[in-house]
Amino acid sequence: MNELNLTLEYVNPAVLWGAHNEHFELFKRQFPKLKIVARGNEVKVLGDEQEISVFKSSFDRIVAHVEQYNNLTANDVENILDIKTSNGVPAKKAEKTEATPSGGGEPIVFGPNGIVVKARTPNQRRMVESILKNDILFAIGPAGTGKTYTAVALAVRALRNKEVRRIILTRPAVEAGENLGFLPGDLKEKVDPYLRPLYDALDDMIPAEKLKVFLENRTIEVAPLAFMRGRTLDNCFVILDEAQNATDMQMKMFLTRMGPTAKFIVTGDVTQIDLPKKQQSGLQTALKLLDGIEGIDMIYLSGGDVVRHKLVRRILEAYGDI
Repeated sequence: MNELNLTLEYVNPAVLWGAHNEHFELFKRQFPKLKIVARGNEVKVLGDEQEISVFKSSFDRIVAHVEQYNNLTANDVENILDIKTSNGVPAKKAEKTEATPSGGGEPIVFGPNGIVVKARTPNQRRMVESILKNDILFAIGPAGTGKTYTAVALAVRALRNKEVRRIILTRPAVEAGENLGFLPGDLKEKVDPYLRPLYDALDDMIPAEKLKVFLENRTIEVAPLAFMRGRTLDNCFVILDEAQNATDMQMKMFLTRMGPTAKFIVTGDVTQIDLPKKQQSGLQTALKLLDGIEGIDMIYLSGGDVVRHKLVRRILEAYGDI
């Protein structure tokens, strides 16, 4: 008797097996000659080698579906396994109305609780297209244009598609009018609130339990920019957020961390620089020096890309260049 052992790395077993194990029961009925045992994120299959091979192929398709959509219905399982109904007709294909609502571009990531993350403006769609062709992307624009959120979604998609092994999200630890030194706790506790927007984006895209595991095993790392010094960032998707607060030296340091199989997205708002007045923003310098280099793209988002409350666009217009 042959044995196959599988580990579920990127999917929630509760989603995979369904409520009351209804999907698991479908598997068992489809492969009656196999003994299938599931405990937590471990799956053991016993039986004939050829039957196991067929099971593995079907199971991989199911897992791929869950990784992409973070959702699975009995109808999905029946379609993927090509299970026939009682009258011999294949089960009707599942409707995608929840997964692909109208408006905007194609979904980038399907998050927990039915959240669908997609590019909602032309420039956000340009970001999605650009990162497929370029290894470094600068996304520049004011608050609320979705540049960071879209960048994080692209990173999560790359991780789920196994295009990268890790995601690294970083920001310069520059206070916007506050002093981190007065916050309680150790360095991590002081810096975590400043990195909160990155955690918020991840919360929308990865189930809480899985995100906790990813953060603990450093599959996803969220850290201040200073922590990047001396490292080579390879086989990973790296996002530098609030890049307007990086100095020239920090920006050079960050960009030269790039390994041969990495993707970098740099996001920032050149109208919201919190550096000392005499300190040059490394983002502004990089935009001038790197413009036109093959493999590096620059996308400028504007008030027309604002996807927060409609008043945000009006507020930006009212403040102008202040």
